[in-house]
Order: sequence, then C-alpha cells, then structure tokens
Amino acid sequence: MIGAVLPALGETMRLSGVWQGLLGASALIGLFFGSILLGQVADVIERQKLYLYDFVLIAVASAAQFWAHSPLALFLLRLAIGFGLGADYAVGPTLLSEFVPGRLRGVLLGSLTVLWAVGYVLANIAGTYIPINGTTAYWLLASGAVPALLVLLRIGIPESPSWLAARGRAAEAARIRRTYLGQSEATAADVEAAAAAQPPVTASSSPAVRRPRPGSVSSSTAPRCCPTSPSNTFMPQILATLNISGADNQNLVLNLALLLGGVIGLWPVQRLGRRPFTIGTFAILTLCPGAMAMLSDGSSAALMVPFLDLTFVMAGASTITQVYPAELFPTALRGSGVGFLNGTSRVASAIGTFVLPVSLSHFGAGWSMGWMALVLLLGTVVSLAWAPETRDTLTAEDLHH
Repeated sequence: MIGAVLPALGETMRLSGVWQGLLGASALIGLFFGSILLGQVADVIERQKLYLYDFVLIAVASAAQFWAHSPLALFLLRLAIGFGLGADYAVGPTLLSEFVPGRLRGVLLGSLTVLWAVGYVLANIAGTYIPINGTTAYWLLASGAVPALLVLLRIGIPESPSWLAARGRAAEAARIRRTYLGQSEATAADVEAAAAAQPPVTASSSPAVRRPRPGSVSSSTAPRCCPTSPSNTFMPQILATLNISGADNQNLVLNLALLLGGVIGLWPVQRLGRRPFTIGTFAILTLCPGAMAMLSDGSSAALMVPFLDLTFVMAGASTITQVYPAELFPTALRGSGVGFLNGTSRVASAIGTFVLPVSLSHFGAGWSMGWMALVLLLGTVVSLAWAPETRDTLTAEDLHH
C-alpha cells in the first residue's frame, strides 16, 4: 500500500526523495533484521509461538499508522511491520516445509509467494481506484491491520514435529503426527525411531542429497530482489515517468499479470528444477528492463509490452525465493538459515527501493531501467556459476513421510 499512498503523503508531509525512498524501503529494512534475528530464535524456542506473535505485532503497528503524521513516526511503525514480516518470512516457510513431503515442496512453498501477490494486487487496486488524499492515505495504510487480524486464525496450528524430535521431545512429536498427519501411534513412534537412527544425510551418503552452500543462493537471489521490489512498490510512478497513457488501467493490467505469473510459476519451479528455473527467469528478466530503457521515448503500447513481460516473469520467478532456503538446511538450523537468506536478499530490495525514486527523479526512466537490467544481468551470471539444484534434496521430513 505504501507505493500507492506515497504521492499523497509526499504532498501533505512535503517528503523529499530521500524520505520517499526511506518510507518505501522501511518495511524491507525491518524485514532484514526480523528475518535474521527471529529466524535464529525460531531454532531455539518453538516455531509456533513466533508464527502467532509476529502477526500480533504487524496488526498493531499497521493500525497505528493511522496516527503517524510525521515521516519519522511512519518510518518507525513500518520498521516494526517489517520486523514482524521478517519473522514470518523465516518461520512460515520453515514450519510449512516441516509438514510437507518433498514431492509437494515446490508447489506449497511457492504458494506462499503467490498469496503474497494476492495481497499486493488487492492493495494496489485499492490504491489505484480509491481517491487518495491526506485523509484516505492513512485509512489505506491502517487497513493492513484487517488481513493481519485474519491471519491470526492460525491460532492452534501445531508445533513442527521435526523440530520437537530434534529437541528430544519425541512423545510430543509422535502425538502431533498421530493427530495431524494421520499416523498410528506405532507408526509415529517407528518414524521417530527411524529418523533418530538415521545417519547424517550428506551429499557423500546419497546421490539424491544436495547440501549446497547457502551463500550461493543468497548471491543468486539478491540481484533479483534489488530491481523487482522497487518496481512493485513504485509501479504507478514508473508508469507516470514513462508517460504511459491510461496509467490507472495499465496499472490494473500489470497487477493482474503479476498475479497470473505467480500462479503459473508454480508449475515450472516444481517440474523444471530449481537451477534451470532460476537461470531462465533471470535471463528473461534481464531483457525486459533493457528493452524498456531503449524504448523509454517510444509509444505507450511499445513500452507496455516489456513492462508486462517483466511483471509476469518477475512474479513467477519470485516463487523460488521461498523454496530454495527451506531445502538447504537441516531441521535444527532451518529457521536461522531461512531467516538469513530471506534477510540478506531483502538488503538488496531495500537498497533498490531507496534508490529507484531518487533515480527516477534525477535521471529519468531510461537510465533507471538501464541499471535495473545490469543488476539482473549480474544475477544471470552469478546463477550460471553458483545456483544449486535442490529439488531432490532429502530432508528429515521426507524420511518421516
């Protein structure tokens, strides 16, 4: 929602380009700290507790934005929202990955990104078609508390049985497996005993196992986040800077393309494998802003084609960001690992979100699209060199299933 209301806030608060960039990136900054710090906490205390309390924080901070009438107050509240989101970025995929078998991991973990796209599109449509002024901007910001409260329906979701077993709480783990996974008491006990007796799963012990370096995934996903997050946040401003006519309707088309791309992207991330999916989408994403840079003085129709392609492929490519991290780490370290990779990739998102409005105002759309293409080209090269294949990784959860 922040991207939609920033133009109105810019007038009422007299925001500079720096403040617009800080407010646009504020949640991403908070997300960085929340992912890294609370991801480690999730490996020490129960995952389920963070999975609930993070959205209590998000709901309260979202509602409080209604009274944030200074840039600093709004910035701090959005930091708090990002901090709670960071916890969910670390705990959400971690907890889900510890309940699902490997054959469904790509689709189910990728669906977290698709559902993010649903919320993003709804917020963007509301921001586009509701007349925004100094008053409605605050109502729209505070409306984020409504879905945050709905998410609290997750109360009662059980603790990860894999985490409980790793902490020596086998009886609790077996009870959850009986209740929620339909295993008999004897089967649940046998599963826990077999998992405990299983030697450490390493690449040398099984050809189906990969334990690639986490830095390789962080290095290959960060270049995607740097251009794509700001292009989502500042989509209306990009359209206006490019002088694309009928910007409101074009914005709606782009948002629908984003949602459709996310849904369709679930199939190739599952079927093609993680490495070819990453490399292929990076290559396509590199071409799109490059074409926009060359066509920046062209017609609206010519500019919309690569912008539409960028939005569609970007949404599909984003599904991998929830899949890769959960497949890299064993149960005991998964919260920390997922939090670290999500947090570090969002550093690039925050940098891009801060830089883009400054770049648009000082250098125009052509040069701005140009540096986005260069960053994505770097991601393509890094992915070719380092992106691992993790689709066939065996985890403790697969052994249980």
